[in-house]
Amino acid sequence: MSNQRFVSPDLIRQGFSRAMSDMYREEVPLYGALMELVAQVNARVLEQQPAIARHLQRSGELQRLDLERHGAIRVGTAAELATLARLFAVMGMQPVGYYDLTPAGVPVHSTAFRAVHEEALQVSPFRVFTSLLRLELIDNPELRGFAQQVLAQRQIFTPKVLELIEQAQAEGGLDEDDAQRFIQEALETFRWHHHATVTAAQYASLSAQHRLIADVVAFKGPHINHLTPRTLDIDQVQQLMPEHGITPKAVIEGPPRRDCPILLRQTSFKALEESVAFTDQADSQGSHSARFGEIEQRGAALTPKGRALYDRLLNAARDALGDFPNEANAQRYNQLMQEHFREFPDSHSAMREQGLAYFRYFVSEAGLAARAEPQRPTTLPALLAAGHLGFEPLVYEDFLPVSAAGIFQSNLGDDSQSHYAEHSNRQAFENALGRATLDELQLYAQTQQRSLEQCAATLGLPTL
Repeated sequence: MSNQRFVSPDLIRQGFSRAMSDMYREEVPLYGALMELVAQVNARVLEQQPAIARHLQRSGELQRLDLERHGAIRVGTAAELATLARLFAVMGMQPVGYYDLTPAGVPVHSTAFRAVHEEALQVSPFRVFTSLLRLELIDNPELRGFAQQVLAQRQIFTPKVLELIEQAQAEGGLDEDDAQRFIQEALETFRWHHHATVTAAQYASLSAQHRLIADVVAFKGPHINHLTPRTLDIDQVQQLMPEHGITPKAVIEGPPRRDCPILLRQTSFKALEESVAFTDQADSQGSHSARFGEIEQRGAALTPKGRALYDRLLNAARDALGDFPNEANAQRYNQLMQEHFREFPDSHSAMREQGLAYFRYFVSEAGLAARAEPQRPTTLPALLAAGHLGFEPLVYEDFLPVSAAGIFQSNLGDDSQSHYAEHSNRQAFENALGRATLDELQLYAQTQQRSLEQCAATLGLPTL
């Protein structure tokens, strides 16, 4: 059977990302205001800083900037997680990384579903941070049993999307009509529902245990709780949000502002209070807050050595603060982060030379012109020194557990802070998922190596 009639999973993912953004804009109008602000800031940066525009053009990131989105979803059972993995696979998305949020007081562990090859990421970098509730962390046996019972009774996928997932797996893909049906049916899993599946008292009990538990258990489905556009200057967005009627969280999560951004910086606006009808109410007399808007700025992907340095500096700054970052200590926290991160080199050349980040290598015009020269350089250092090769940092496509927990906590409320004695349980998560999660560092290393192999081929060299 020919696959020519099938739509590329990358294009299905791109279509789903756009449809999700349209749906969320209708459900959360403030997300639309956020999108407009980010677009304005990005246009200003590209106009005022042509070096950034040139970098984005060379790396291919300029074309994907307006497509950049990540979402977040929380599910309650192993079966829900396993089916989500199959649903995302239709869109060419695989589970990358394992994130344990319990040390920060959030009773979930997570992965990020995304494309894994650089060419697929250029088509659509859409990713979904997907969390599984750890029911074993509910310390009240009666409440834990109730949560399990409620979750066991719900079906978060439409019959049609389950049928299309089966079809895609059996036949190897979906044609244009079925791909469009798949997108529309898959959206229903992520849609907001104003009607809860529990009484007001039951919701209060779940919320008292942890507000995130109530968010996962008390509704018909795992509504998307935020969508995130990518900005080129998150500090400017943070400063301008109040002027646009948006109240930002107190601190930007992740590394401090730098000339050469690394990893991921995130901020958000506070979760909305939304009307909810509980099962013992005639109309929407109750309320629930979980959905919010988030903005991110992505920088260079770090190697194990770079990540170890980042983690050490972050932990040192937080230890010096002596508390979770909040509105009261935000200025002090930002000062501590700037002080501690002076140790981290702030140029791409230094990060490359010290093996702190991953890069994509490319042949320059000078390198192309010198291919026929008998005495041309043939090693990576010599080619770089001669200007025959250039390099750009690989963009970090993944997440940071401390930052994710900080975003969750700021939108669940400071009173939701909990402490769990349980350790991470990657094996249990992967058993629920039905497969192992991928190592994100290996993916970056493979992308870097592919770029070196392409350069060697272009220059007619056996290897680099």
